[in-house]
Amino acid sequence: MIEEPAEIVDGELVAGDGQGVDALRRPGTLTPVAVQTVAVVGASVVAGAAAVALVHRRRARRVARRRRRMLAPVLASRSFLVDVHVLGDRGK
Repeated sequence: MIEEPAEIVDGELVAGDGQGVDALRRPGTLTPVAVQTVAVVGASVVAGAAAVALVHRRRARRVARRRRRMLAPVLASRSFLVDVHVLGDRGK
């Protein structure tokens, strides 16, 4: 195999209107890559928050279901100053 020498390219970064590198560094302007990066970060934060909320809700439902199984079934309820429940057998 014959190795070819690496090509050396000497160039300058220019903006679309030909103003050079200074046109890209104007304050208050965002490049399309920066806009895309901000969009990806924003979407990632929203997706992460949704995932956390989903996991939290699933855990809360699992704990509530476990608590319902542990308590005896309520056969009747009468309300006075406080709630009075008539409980049945635990029925394990």
